[in-house]
Amino acid sequence: MPPYIPAMKGGHHGIYHRRIDYCNSGNCNYQTDLATVVPMTIEIHNLTKMYAGSRGLLPISFTVEKGELIAVIGHNGAGKSTLLKTIAGWHLPDSGSVLIDGDPVSDRKKVVRKIGFVPELPSLFDAFSVEYNLTLFARLFRTPSSRIEEVLNEFDLLPFRYSVVRNLSKGLRQRVSIGRTLLADPPILIFDEPTSSLDFDITREIHDMLRGFHASGKTIIFTSHRPDEIRSLATRVIILRKGLLVFDGSPDSYFSSKDAEPIHIS
Repeated sequence: MPPYIPAMKGGHHGIYHRRIDYCNSGNCNYQTDLATVVPMTIEIHNLTKMYAGSRGLLPISFTVEKGELIAVIGHNGAGKSTLLKTIAGWHLPDSGSVLIDGDPVSDRKKVVRKIGFVPELPSLFDAFSVEYNLTLFARLFRTPSSRIEEVLNEFDLLPFRYSVVRNLSKGLRQRVSIGRTLLADPPILIFDEPTSSLDFDITREIHDMLRGFHASGKTIIFTSHRPDEIRSLATRVIILRKGLLVFDGSPDSYFSSKDAEPIHIS
């Protein structure tokens, strides 16, 4: 499914069928078809974020349709994590906007249950049990206690419910982190390097999870440095370079482009 650019038509949010084939310093080459109005999930407009005088993100704009599975890639320091954390509401933009179904991401009451963010390093309470971590966040999300049992079962965590998080393997900690994020069953899931430093079996397990989430209709955005992961999972690829969006297109277009080799060494 090709990416789209937001537009306004007849007073309603909509999109034009404008496929981005290649972007150079924010200037994109588009192929434009007939305009159509469809519901949007995420709209990012002129998003900028700065750190100590240097830019993490230069003004970038793109939209995400419901049900897409997008890989965001680029070298270290390109702005990938900053982008994901800003979409998730962990960072506020310096300028520009992020809208989730028309609501600004800064309006936490409206969007907090719509987005689930899984950071590269699980942000769990290491001194407490798996069950305690899930219980705490279930209360924060006002999720019924029965949902905790469902997550423990769905993520094969029942044998570890009373285990202290710091004693778990990295793979199990990642499973707890993902399960915690799914407590509120958000329609949008954001993963920062979901398989970083994980072994083959756990990586395959995480991939199967992502495919299952996607098949259920969830919108997914993830960062990755792994070509096989991008090929097997993504329906769309976005490349960031020094805070700029420089490519937005299909995985096939990406891997046949000049941008693929410098980022991924097979």
